Amino acid sequence: MTSALDITRAVNPPRAAFLNFPLGHQTGKPHQPDLQRRILLDALRAFETIDQPGTIVELPYVWDENDRGWEATDYTDGFLAERPAKAEADTAEAERRARFGEKA
Repeated sequence: MTSALDITRAVNPPRAAFLNFPLGHQTGKPHQPDLQRRILLDALRAFETIDQPGTIVELPYVWDENDRGWEATDYTDGFLAERPAKAEADTAEAERRARFGEKA
């Protein structure tokens, strides 16, 4: 399942279901289990019917019929948090590994 159609087309997976929802919401809106279930079931049905490699089925759901403004913010500058400096990221990763007992 994907909500990034351009990326999905570029990587050409064997099959995919596209949902035109904001990134990170491929299975639906938060706190709406009925919608999430319908989306997931439709995606699974689509996977069963795909018979050509590289097929991307576009699911018919709409995030907000009255406002598509989220589409303008998903990839615009300033939408994502700034990436931390390498040293800061390395420290955070070392702390995470130590916390979960992982080796570097």
